[in-house]
Amino acid sequence: MSPPPQAGPLCTRGSLTAALRDLGLRPGETVLVHSSLSSLGWVCGGAETVVRALLDSLGDDGTLVVPAHSGGNSEPADWHNPPVPEAWWPAIRACMPPYDPRVTPARGVGVIPETVRNWPGALRSAHPQTSFAALGPRAAGIVDGHALDCQLGERSPLARLEEAGARILLLGTGFDTCTAFHLAEYRVPAPRVVDNSFAVMTPGGRRWSTVRDVAITSDGFAELGAAFEKEHPVVRGRVGAAQARLFPLADAVAHAVTWLREHRPLSVPG
Repeated sequence: MSPPPQAGPLCTRGSLTAALRDLGLRPGETVLVHSSLSSLGWVCGGAETVVRALLDSLGDDGTLVVPAHSGGNSEPADWHNPPVPEAWWPAIRACMPPYDPRVTPARGVGVIPETVRNWPGALRSAHPQTSFAALGPRAAGIVDGHALDCQLGERSPLARLEEAGARILLLGTGFDTCTAFHLAEYRVPAPRVVDNSFAVMTPGGRRWSTVRDVAITSDGFAELGAAFEKEHPVVRGRVGAAQARLFPLADAVAHAVTWLREHRPLSVPG
């Protein structure tokens, strides 16, 4: 028996570009995209086609930004899904490859960000766990200066995106993927601070480094997003089979600060 045909709709570069423009993506703007390739339907050309459609929609003066996170470069004692034996921890700390923005693959954010990361001319920020990749004339200004002790705060690309008036496009993903909400975690009173470890390259060679940083979690982000959507304009539409949302990053962060103050207990530096 022959297998059933692929489920649709059929998405092409042209149809995706038209849908993104209908949604309201504007030439020349800066957009942070969270995406799910599988949510779109059957895409002729896969992730490459989606990236080309995004770039077509933004034009030569627009800037495309994606999360290029690589959370596996972290303290093995904190791994729970799955955990590893405690006897392995010293070897992992000694042997974990140091972060290299040119080589380290993105992990857990989908194939579209990994495609952007490898795109000719793409730039990537310096954090070994929460980097962002960008294409376009504003790329350098957005990814530069990502501090090792600031995963997603004031010295990260999220703050630069806010300054640039960027919008967020959720392309087949929910508010639980909205990294901009993490910037609000740095702005609540007395955020909890924790140790954060990773392997990096220094002028003296590879080093296992530990810094103090704000503790971040996406717990409650779906509820936070639902509350945001009720109170602020969010453009909604279909791109292929995917539900898409488009909204200003600054509005999302400002709402998140208020929401987190009300729905998460205040904490003190640890």
